This record gives sequence, structure tokens and C-alpha cells, in this order.
Amino acid sequence: MTDRGHEEPGTPSGSPPASISVQRRIEWSDTDASANYHNTAAFRLFEGAETLLLARLGILDEVYGRLPRVRLEADFLAGLSFHDIVRVAVEVREAGRTSVTYDFTIRREDRLCVRGRAVAVYVDRQGRPSPWSEEHRRLLLSAGPQPGEGLTPEPPGSARDPSPS
Repeated sequence: MTDRGHEEPGTPSGSPPASISVQRRIEWSDTDASANYHNTAAFRLFEGAETLLLARLGILDEVYGRLPRVRLEADFLAGLSFHDIVRVAVEVREAGRTSVTYDFTIRREDRLCVRGRAVAVYVDRQGRPSPWSEEHRRLLLSAGPQPGEGLTPEPPGSARDPSPS
């Protein structure tokens, strides 16, 4: 059994669940009039990382548009501002018969800014809950860390470089 308590039949004991970490920048559209990020930006950042995770697992085309959210929660622990670079980490916490639960964090440097959880239900084309295939569940529960994405730093002195020249 893994430390999360969800060993699955046919999966190697100790295999970590699927996860990914991506680097993103807080954009102008993520902020409000005070130039601080709007709380909905956290969920958009999570969904972008989740989409990349499903793509890395090779199942995005099969499940895209079939994972409506049934629960979203977040603790907002520190502020973020326009042009901050953040790291968004997503990990599968559980995969039920028809659902998946993700834990996610958003960090600026080493500071934890957002900690959240999302639950989605896999549905058929008519919108009814549908069981995960054995392969999808195996991937979600034991595929481990997937290749993430990072930002390329701007050259010093460029128009987008936020540091003083």
C-alpha cells in the first residue's frame, strides 16, 4: 500500500500516483484592479496543469470534455501579483470508480501561496458518471511524476525582463 492508502490490484506496490509540475507567469488578465491576482486564477492555473498531466499520460483525447468538476476548494495563503513566476504542482490523490481527486499547490519561489483540491467525475457522452477503464485508473494511480514545463527566462534588459537594468 502506498502512503496515500490506495494500492490498486495489478499495480506495483509503492508506485507514486501521476503528478506534474509546471511553471507559469501571473498575467495581466489574472489580476484585478489592484494588480493582485484574482482567486479564480488559481483554478485556471490548476486546470492548465491538469490538462498537461492528462496529455502526458496519453489520455487527454479520450477524457477531454468528460471530466466536469464536482468540488473545488482552495486555501489562499499568500498573495501573487502581476508578472510573478509560480510553480503549479498537481498530484492524483485518489481515483475512484468514476471520479478523480487531485491535490494542487501554487508556489512563488519557496513560498506556498495556494493549496487546493479538486474532484472531477468521468462521464459518458450523455453526461452520466462512467467507470474509468482499468488502464486509465492504473495510469492515474501509479504513473508517477510526468515531465513538466518551465519558462525560459527573458534576456537581461529585454522589454519583458522585470529586473532593473
